[in-house]
Order: sequence, then structure tokens, then C-alpha cells
Amino acid sequence: MTLFTLMQTAIKLAGTDIAAGQITFYRSAFALIPIFIYLALIGQLRTGFVTANVFGHVKRGVIGIASMGLSFYGLVHLPMPDAIAMGYAMPLVAVVFAAVFLKEEVRLYRWTAVCVGLFGVVILSWPKLTLFSSDGFGSEAAMGATAVLVAAALAAGAMLQVRQLVQEEKTATIVLYFSIIAALMSLLTLPFGWSDLSSRQFGLLALAGFLGGLGQIFLTEGYRHADISTIAPFEYSSILFGSLLGYLFFADLPTMNTLIGTVIVAGAGIFIILREHKLGLERQAVRKAASPNG
Repeated sequence: MTLFTLMQTAIKLAGTDIAAGQITFYRSAFALIPIFIYLALIGQLRTGFVTANVFGHVKRGVIGIASMGLSFYGLVHLPMPDAIAMGYAMPLVAVVFAAVFLKEEVRLYRWTAVCVGLFGVVILSWPKLTLFSSDGFGSEAAMGATAVLVAAALAAGAMLQVRQLVQEEKTATIVLYFSIIAALMSLLTLPFGWSDLSSRQFGLLALAGFLGGLGQIFLTEGYRHADISTIAPFEYSSILFGSLLGYLFFADLPTMNTLIGTVIVAGAGIFIILREHKLGLERQAVRKAASPNG
């Protein structure tokens, strides 16, 4: 999470005049450097390209790159703590999508947590989205907040696609194909106007891509060695790093709405994670008791 927050800081330092598609290209292309090194070290550089579901990777790539582009747009037009905190809507939306599209059973506890969490999102985003302000909905803050919220919904869709891919694909293959597809798709935005980058901006975007790829590797290794219920709550620590770096580099301070909304959204997300862990343990106990060797 430290690496991802540093990545976001580098992108924000690069400036607000860079197209979102241009940012996603550098983020995806330079992420391939640590990913290729990692695959070589674990002996999966050649096998990482082997896949039986190219269409699934493309679909995940399309959804993921749209989410990434919108989140980066929101990041450069919002205070850093706000952009990070609004992104926490993703696991809440993922629960809704899992119930609707995957037909997963979602019981009252999780639905309640989702409703509470979405209320926290409203508290977070209302000052930016309100139509009653003098700036109106067309302000940079409103557009940035809208972009981050739509990005969170798309990221939830991408998560569902990944959950389907992991049933038949290796983690390394999923990460590799996403970075390649995201870089290639980002190039399609070139005719719509990319900025002429200064050496400083180029360096910052290249650094952002490298940090993002490195962050993916560490996160993957984290999930390899611990349960999701153990790892996932640590994702909310990004608001602490983001607030500190936002203050140091951009003089951004969390507002009261941001603090209250973040506590509500993060609390709801952690409740859902812990609830999933408990249900998983219960299901394991039932399967063990029902097995002949149980």
C-alpha cells in the first residue's frame, strides 16, 4: 500500500495537464519492468504467457483500464485523501455485483454493511458533487469525484472478472496480460491529444509505473502467504500514507467530511471482510464434518 500511495503521489506531482490515457500508458508500460524481472526470478517468464482464455484477459483489461484512467483523472483533480477514500467504495460495490451477476448469496449482515458504507461514500462525496454549490456539477472537483466513484464501480467489475480468471489462470499470467493489454489500449488515446512531457514529468510517470508494478508484485506475494481476510484490511492504511504525503507535497488536509466518511466506509469494508472470513471458516467446518475422513 505504501508503494501504491507513492505511485499516486508521483502521478499527482506530474501535473494536471496530462491526459488520463497518457498516464495509464506510462503506469502500465513501466510496470512491465518489475513484472518481467519478477517472473524471470521465479522461473515463470515463458509460462506466464500461456493462457487458455485470451478473451477473459481482454475483458478484464478493458474494464480495468477504464477504471484506472478514471481514477487517475480523479486523483489529479481532487485532494489526495479524498480521491483515496472515495476509492474505498469498490469492495462495497463488489458485494452488490457478486449478488447480481454471480448469484452469490448475500445475507442481511453484509447488505447492512454495504448500505452503511455507501452512506459513508455519500458523506465523502457530497461536498464535491452537490448541485447547490456555486460551482455546480461541472466543477473540477465534481468531475473528479464522479470519475473516482465510476472508477470504483468498474474496479469492482474487474475484480469479478479476476475471480473468474483465477479458476483457470495463474496469478502471474493475469498480472502480465493486464499490464500488456492496458498499455496497448492506452495507446489508442494518443490521437486525442497527449501532452509534450518535460523530463521531470516523464521521470515521475515512469517512476509511477515502476512503483505500481512493484506494488502488484508485493500484493500478489501477500495474498500468496496470507488469507484475504488478513491482508485486505491493510489496504485501508493507504488513507494514512495518502494524507501524510498529500499534506507534505500538496498541502492537502482531510476535511471533516473526509474523516467521517472514511471511518464509515472503511469500517463497513472491514466488517464485510471479517464476515466473509467467518463464513469461510464455517463452510470449511461443515465440509470437514461431512467428509468421510472428517
